[in-house]
Amino acid sequence: MGEKSGKLLRFRLAVPIFQHSRCYSRQVNKIGQLTALTQEVLTAILKSIDEGIHVVNTEGKTIFYNEVAAKHDGMDIEEVLGKHLIDAFPSLTEESSTLLKVIRTGKPIYNQAQVYVNMHGVRIDTINTTLPIFLAEDFVGAVEIAKDYSRMKLLAERLLDLQKGFSKSSPNKRAKQVKYTLNDLKTINLELINTKEEARKLAKSDSPILVYGESGTGKELFVQGIHHESHRSEGPFVAQNCAAIPETLLESILFGTVKGSYTGAVDRKGLFELADGGTLFLDELHTMPIELQAKLLRILEDGMIRRVGSSQNISVNVRVIAAMNVHPQTALQEKMIRHDLYYRLNVFTFSLLPLRDRREDIMYLTDFFIQEFNRQLSKTIQGVEKKLEIFLTGYQWPGNVRELKHTLEYMMNVCEGNHLGVVDLPVILRQYPAGAKGNNHPSDNLSLRKNLEEVEKKLIIRALDLSKGNINQAAKLLEIPRQTLQYKLKKIPH
Repeated sequence: MGEKSGKLLRFRLAVPIFQHSRCYSRQVNKIGQLTALTQEVLTAILKSIDEGIHVVNTEGKTIFYNEVAAKHDGMDIEEVLGKHLIDAFPSLTEESSTLLKVIRTGKPIYNQAQVYVNMHGVRIDTINTTLPIFLAEDFVGAVEIAKDYSRMKLLAERLLDLQKGFSKSSPNKRAKQVKYTLNDLKTINLELINTKEEARKLAKSDSPILVYGESGTGKELFVQGIHHESHRSEGPFVAQNCAAIPETLLESILFGTVKGSYTGAVDRKGLFELADGGTLFLDELHTMPIELQAKLLRILEDGMIRRVGSSQNISVNVRVIAAMNVHPQTALQEKMIRHDLYYRLNVFTFSLLPLRDRREDIMYLTDFFIQEFNRQLSKTIQGVEKKLEIFLTGYQWPGNVRELKHTLEYMMNVCEGNHLGVVDLPVILRQYPAGAKGNNHPSDNLSLRKNLEEVEKKLIIRALDLSKGNINQAAKLLEIPRQTLQYKLKKIPH
């Protein structure tokens, strides 16, 4: 009886265990299906990425290799997948391979150039970011994201050849590189007129200049005007937008290269050498990599450059003018620009007012552009209707003078009457809910609070410019406590 009871107890205990086992089995199957699905999705994503992806395990064998990487390397996927890295690329070693180096050290490598020869004898140039892969605490391999360096080098070389062609031109032709003078910066705003006069005086110096202004305020026009007024006006004017070139190429474009510094590299002048005897304008300086800013600082200090891959210093006589569309204080606070470089460039600083802060210029520029487009388009537009004038003077113009000019160019093309009207505005502006703060309520411009805020903002920016960004000195100029100024700065949109 006791034995029978014991068997029954064991049976009863076994039933829920068995049932639990079946439930667990179903869960395992579902997890397996989900894992397989996740792997398929991940593989599809990696295959669709427009960059080379190469993954190896801890033994150095390739476990994933997408079509973009194969195209970069001049290989078929089957020639690499499942093989050890050195078997697929015999020219690589434990030291020269970024993937094997990460496998050995477990540390990431960012934006490193790599030159190697594939098994077909073809030289390959890439820029690699290589990262270790961890699953939980386990180190399981490394992934490499590669960019085709050869195409980027071709872009850089074409740009330098173009600039070099300019530098070989006759003095008269070189002068044509500067299309504008300070007289082309049209304004009736007293503050901007004073800024132009100050620029004429300081143009005679060789000290670096920093220009701040929102996009569309005419920074390059202003800088060209300074070059035209300087004793370097017969020398080259070379302009480069730092945001328009990949970080990995900007150094070689600025400083030049020597033969052998990378595969296919030749002795080539950079922009500093091309601008020798003239002016180098670096726009959007805050986008320049911090490491490169340190090299720029050294050049400003001693006037010596060193080409990429060279050990020789070259003396250059170049005036550097830099511009930013981000307020210098914001750039410093967010570490977009080095403090020491800022203070070196900040010998002379100019701040170009946005169009919304010089509203007297809106109709003045409108009349000027109408006459200009009348000549270009063979039109006889005589002016603007009153409603349009209210709109134009009330609109905030986030794109500044550039936006105003392009808006009027569109309107001049579509207008069929003698005066531009609201109906001629681009569709986006016609539908703009607050297209003009004074469109329906002209008295809005008389708001005491809003006007006081604008005056306060102008005074703070002016004080910061005069004090070269020193908060304590700016607070003394404004005759307010330092803490109050810091509080007000946080409220000012940059």
